[in-house]
Amino acid sequence: MKKSLCFYFQIHLPFQFRRYRFFDIGNSHQYYDDFNTRTALQKAVEHCYLPMNRVLMDIIKEHGKDFKVAFSITGETIEQFELYAPQVLDSFKELAATGSVEFLCETYSHSLVFLKDEHEFDRQLLKQAETIERYFGQKPSVVRLTGLIYSDQIGERVAKLGFKAMVAEGAKHVLGWKTPNYLYSNAYNSKFKILLRNFRLSDDIAYRFSDRSWDQWPVTCEKFTGWLHNVDKTEEVVNLFMDYLTFGERHSKGSGIFEFMRYLPQDVLNQGEFEFLTPSEVVKKHEAKAPVHVPYPISWSEEERDLSIWLGNDLQNDAFNSLSELGTKVSFVDDTEITRDWERLQDSDNYYYMGTKWLTEGTPRRFQNVYSSPYDAYINYMNILSDFTLRVEDLLDTKIKDLLANKKYAERLEDIVSINQNKYTSIQVKKIINILGGELGLGLQKKTKKSTKSDKSQEKEIKTSKVKKN
Repeated sequence: MKKSLCFYFQIHLPFQFRRYRFFDIGNSHQYYDDFNTRTALQKAVEHCYLPMNRVLMDIIKEHGKDFKVAFSITGETIEQFELYAPQVLDSFKELAATGSVEFLCETYSHSLVFLKDEHEFDRQLLKQAETIERYFGQKPSVVRLTGLIYSDQIGERVAKLGFKAMVAEGAKHVLGWKTPNYLYSNAYNSKFKILLRNFRLSDDIAYRFSDRSWDQWPVTCEKFTGWLHNVDKTEEVVNLFMDYLTFGERHSKGSGIFEFMRYLPQDVLNQGEFEFLTPSEVVKKHEAKAPVHVPYPISWSEEERDLSIWLGNDLQNDAFNSLSELGTKVSFVDDTEITRDWERLQDSDNYYYMGTKWLTEGTPRRFQNVYSSPYDAYINYMNILSDFTLRVEDLLDTKIKDLLANKKYAERLEDIVSINQNKYTSIQVKKIINILGGELGLGLQKKTKKSTKSDKSQEKEIKTSKVKKN
């Protein structure tokens, strides 16, 4: 039986925020820098998306179903394609129509929401799945999360939504002596499969391809297929997962990266040891070798393979927690513009910009920071969040007043929630009741009132703190 070679590419670009100052709070709800967002996208389109899509289409035309790849394109990026580069969206649709390209699912806004809010996590995954099906005619069965983040609990949660597998990092501290070159299963659900990235071979392309100081430079098709041939004969699958900007952005056209990818499939197929499969095809073909136990979240970022690139300092954690506290209120408000801004505020790139580990470790950033410093990024983000919070509170007050205009809802607060109860878990219903009870001063239990008062005090302290910081 032939081994499986699985190529997967992630595609995500954030909506960039404008310079939003303290005195804009309450006066302007325009958060986005449309020019810089469009400029960054157009650069990626010119250098990577269109030329690399043409390369893949040429390969598929030559080899047909013998060549397969997979993509994960965030909902935010699809929105940008619609606004600024519809030709790119058309080219991905053409690739989808070949039957050789699979589209994976992830959180709509490239967020870290799975760490805080299960309901919002579910909503974003299902929204992204609907988006993929609407644009590309596929119902995704495999999930990747931001930075290839994975844990046992996250996998179990994704499985409950009906997905069949996830892709994750083949981290050394998780695998130990084991190899990533097998299909594995979730520690809690043996039916849910895990594909692990071969980080050495992936990064040979993603990060080292154009590194002239590397003792293996230059990387040729013959050399890379030789490395594949050296994989142990008993191992079954090699997963090569990387950012799509590897092609043309991280490694320029002049490096030969496009020619490498253009001719690699032919060399692999001529060798006869591997066949190209998509992630879902790998899941169908292979049996899970064993469960992989991941008690704490891992990612493909930096040497630590943890979450410190996004949540490694007080700035990042304060911003992340402050936003997360609004989740239940945002759900209850259920406003289109609020939801749009809520999703974009969740984009993990916002927290990446606040990272400080590079200041002490001298580690090069893997992509450009649009801010002058982590502190600049934090202050700008918190200013926007302050205005966003005011908007949510105002809409919440309006919705409450509208609902209470009907006396039958005023008599018992639970009745207010029951209108949309199908949207919420029982825990969230209780949270909403507590929030609304505090806002209205209605006759709830003393415990609830005390809790709400405490929450309001904390909120006041946070707001005061933010003013001082700004």
